[in-house]
Amino acid sequence: MKRILIADDHEIVRSGLRAIVETRSNWIVSGEATDGEQAVALALETRPDIMIVDYSMPIMNGLEVSRRLKALRVRTEVLILTMHESEELLTEAVLAGIRGFLFKSDARKHLISAVEALLDGRPYFTNVLLEKLLHDYRANKQNRADMLLTSREQSVVQLIAEGHTNRSIGAILKLSVKTVETHRASAMRKLRMSSTAELVRYAVRKKLVSP
Repeated sequence: MKRILIADDHEIVRSGLRAIVETRSNWIVSGEATDGEQAVALALETRPDIMIVDYSMPIMNGLEVSRRLKALRVRTEVLILTMHESEELLTEAVLAGIRGFLFKSDARKHLISAVEALLDGRPYFTNVLLEKLLHDYRANKQNRADMLLTSREQSVVQLIAEGHTNRSIGAILKLSVKTVETHRASAMRKLRMSSTAELVRYAVRKKLVSP
């Protein structure tokens, strides 16, 4: 029996994913998480074969969840679900050791195939996304002025926008306060911002948090 953990902060999405997973008699949903911190805790408790994780979750996004599990040596494959077509997000996902990436809009048709691929030790990235990323890369290669935030900087910005202090961010991400401050300053420098309010607006615009 293969164990599948579902992590999404929307109950209706979790219910839909559970319904798809449970169409397979040899798969079982081992737990449901509503934020990144709970997802990591449940993964440590239930040791699922696959985690289906929404990218945009409270406390820790899907990439940070994968990074944490990798650091803890949890041998669980992560399938990231996202609503956003983003070259940067896919690049950061690969760097975080994620081998599965699927649009939420494709989940009904392709979730089973994606999970099967990961269970067989094969990566799964939706073709539509890969084609778009190739097109965008060619179009933007010659004129790309914006500096990109790392996944850790995005996690810090997300938590700032959720109202966490540097100390609580450090506790959540297992970083020192000084390191959090460094990531915060780096993000603000790259984004050319000078206030927390600007970071919050950026996080809402990039859908790191809900408005």
